[in-house]
Amino acid sequence: MRLDKYLKVSRIIKRRTVANEACSQGRVLVNDKVAKPGTEVKEGDIIQIRFGEHVRRYEVLSVKEHVSKNEAVDMYREL
Repeated sequence: MRLDKYLKVSRIIKRRTVANEACSQGRVLVNDKVAKPGTEVKEGDIIQIRFGEHVRRYEVLSVKEHVSKNEAVDMYREL
């Protein structure tokens, strides 16, 4: 699954356009490498996002196309 879509489906970032912009600006790393919006995400990947001065790290636990709001938190684990 594309990185920008994963960030939206998992609700880490609320809108896909915002996720796409964050990736394009180099604020998102996957496995310590700068990631573009089209980078493929798989289980076990570590996603690091810089929100201003804060840095958040997430481990991808599952990749699903559609999930409910309650199931979205089960797609990742915050590190």
